[in-house]
Amino acid sequence: MNLLELPDDIRTAVLVEGASDREAVLESARRAGRDFAAEAVAVLAMGGATNIVRYVERLGPAGRGIRLAGLCDAAEARYFERALEGAGLLGDGTGSTTLPEAGFFVCDADLEDELIRTLGVDEMQRFIADQGELDSFRSFQNQPAQRDRPISAQLHRFIGTRGGRKIRYAPAMVQAIDGERLPEPLRRLLRYV
Repeated sequence: MNLLELPDDIRTAVLVEGASDREAVLESARRAGRDFAAEAVAVLAMGGATNIVRYVERLGPAGRGIRLAGLCDAAEARYFERALEGAGLLGDGTGSTTLPEAGFFVCDADLEDELIRTLGVDEMQRFIADQGELDSFRSFQNQPAQRDRPISAQLHRFIGTRGGRKIRYAPAMVQAIDGERLPEPLRRLLRYV
């Protein structure tokens, strides 16, 4: 679902940077027994953090007046802060002085990294084996640029090397995690929405 396809009855929009983040949020909600459609919640992949201003302007107080929430990568938090401040949703007089108070939760470094750390290196390798890609991962690890990197960094990079892998892996990684162990930004987002 994108900005132009957003139904009129949506009461809350969860803004995320990309499609893999969207799929992870949707799967997290399903795992928690939530029905976002019935709750009039839409999860929107913005196509990158720099698009946040457009989404906040069209959906927030100056646009459709929809309640906003979201996830962002640590390196992109400044874009979210500026957009929310510009819309009057963060800063002086709003009651929200931090991104989490405004309903936006920061992943360190990104959602894939959060999921990898939650699963752990050994479980993540079993996950890749279950996806039928362990041989590909082992070949990837032997590439000169990867050999000296920590395995967690190799895993993170491997997820993004083939088109569509991040989008396919994100919900499956959420499924592989015990619901009580979901990464903190996802848990906090679900509580907020």
